[in-house]
Amino acid sequence: MENLNLTKFKLEHTECDFKREVEHKKTKSWLKSVSAFANGIGGVLIFGIDDENRQYCPIADLRGEIEFITECIKDRISPIPQFVLEPDTVDGNTVLVLKVSGGLNTPYYLNENSTKITFIRAGSSSVQADTPILHELILKGTNKTWDTLKSEYEAKDFSFTYFESLYYNRTGKRIEPQDYYSFGLKTKDGFLTNAGALFTDVCPFFHSRIFCTRWNGLTKAPSSFDAIDDKEFSGSILQLLNEGEAFIKLYNQKIWYKLPTTRVNKENFPERAIHEAMVNALVHRDYGVLGSEIHIDIFDDRIVIQNPGGMYDGIPVQDQKLENLVSTRRNPVIADLLTRMDFMERRGSGFRKILDAVKFAPNYTEENLPVFNSNPYSFSVTFKNMNYGVEPIPEKSSQQTREKNTETAQKSDLKTIKWPEKWPEKWPEKCQQILEAINEDSNVTIAKLVNMLDIGHTTIKKMLAEMQNEGIIRRVGADKGGHWAIVAGGIICRK
Repeated sequence: MENLNLTKFKLEHTECDFKREVEHKKTKSWLKSVSAFANGIGGVLIFGIDDENRQYCPIADLRGEIEFITECIKDRISPIPQFVLEPDTVDGNTVLVLKVSGGLNTPYYLNENSTKITFIRAGSSSVQADTPILHELILKGTNKTWDTLKSEYEAKDFSFTYFESLYYNRTGKRIEPQDYYSFGLKTKDGFLTNAGALFTDVCPFFHSRIFCTRWNGLTKAPSSFDAIDDKEFSGSILQLLNEGEAFIKLYNQKIWYKLPTTRVNKENFPERAIHEAMVNALVHRDYGVLGSEIHIDIFDDRIVIQNPGGMYDGIPVQDQKLENLVSTRRNPVIADLLTRMDFMERRGSGFRKILDAVKFAPNYTEENLPVFNSNPYSFSVTFKNMNYGVEPIPEKSSQQTREKNTETAQKSDLKTIKWPEKWPEKWPEKCQQILEAINEDSNVTIAKLVNMLDIGHTTIKKMLAEMQNEGIIRRVGADKGGHWAIVAGGIICRK
C-alpha cells in the first residue's frame, strides 16, 4: 500500500470522509455521514482509502459496490438527498467517490431499526443532532425561521414603549399600527410573533438574557475571589444590547495622549467592534435553545462574547475567510428591524466591520486581531485587550512626540474657522476629526471615517455634505477615484 496525494479533494471540499471499504453489515458507519452532509453544506465520502493512514485499499467489485451504496441510500435515507457516485483515480489508484449535496428538504433522516435519526457535521465527525438543532433543521426544511413563528402571547397584553421611543430617536419616524404587521412583529389574529415578543417592554421569553462577568485575572479558575463584578440582564433585545454594551464600557479603560488640536484615545477594546459583536450575538443567536443565554466574560487580557447557536449555514467560522464572509441570517425579522434602526447593515458585513474597527485602532497590532470560533451549538468572538502589558511612554519620548506633532500641525497651516449654529452639539468635535483625517489622507473613505469616529454611515455622509456646503472641504473628482481637499482647514469652533 502507498500513501496518496489527496490534494484535489481537500481543495474542492471542506467536508470529506474516508472509508477503507464499503461496510455491508455496519452501514450506519457511513450512512450517517450521508445524512450529515445532506443536512449541512454537502460533502464527499471516499471509499478505498484508510481514514487513519490515508493509504489505498483496493475495491474488488466496483460495480457491485456502486449498486449496494445506491440502494442503501434510497432505502435508508429519507428524503433521498441528491448525490453522485462514481469511480475516480488518486495517484493511479481507483477509488469510489460519493458526492452528497446540501439539501433544502431538511432534516434528512437515517432509518435505523424503525427509528429515524438525523446527523450533522461537528468538525470532521458526523454526530447525532440534538433537539434544538433538529427543530432548526425542520424549520429550514419548511422555509421558516424561529423569529417568524406565531407565539402563544396576545399582542394586547404587551407594550412597545421602549422600542417605539428608540425607533423614533434613531430614524426620525414614528411607528404606525400597521408597521407591526409589515415588520413581522404581530399576526393578523392579534398574537405576537416570536420576534415581536423579543421587542416588547417586558419580554416573556425567560431565555432572552445576558450573563456578564468581570473575572479576576486571566481565567475562571478559583482564586482569593473569583469575580470582580457580575450582572444578569433580561428583557427586550434592545434593552439587552444597551445593558450589555454598558457593562463592557465599565471595564473598557482608555489610555490617551494629546496632539496639538485633539486627544488620541487608546481603548482596551474598540467600542465600534464591541457594538458589532453584540449586535451579531443578539441577531444570530439560536433562540430555540431554551435555558440558554448570551455570555460576556471579561478577563484582564480579553473579552469573550458567546451566544447559543453556531453558524447558520453549518460551516465553522474558523474555516472561512472573514474579510469576504457574508453570514446567513438565522433570524431575518430581527435583522431587518435592527437594520432599519441603523444598528447593522443590510448586506451582512458584521465580520468585516469588526476587523476594520480593530485594525483602525491607534494601538492595533496583528496580534490583537479578534478570534472567532463556532461549533454546531455556539459561536464566540474573543477580543484581545490592546493595552494589556503596555508600558507607559517615557516622558522624554512623549515630549518628542508632542513636539513632532506640533511641528506637523504648523506645517499644515490649520486655521480656526466658525461653524454654523444650526449644527448639532457633537458635530464640531467630529468634524474636526474628519478634517484631521483628510489632512493626513485625502483619499480617506467614508467606511474608514465610520470606524474612526464610531458613528453611523448616514451621519458621516450628512457631515461631509454640510462641510462642503459651508465651503470647508470639497470633493475633487468622482466619488470613486477622487479625493478630498480642505478649502478652509482648521479647528471648528463656536461663534
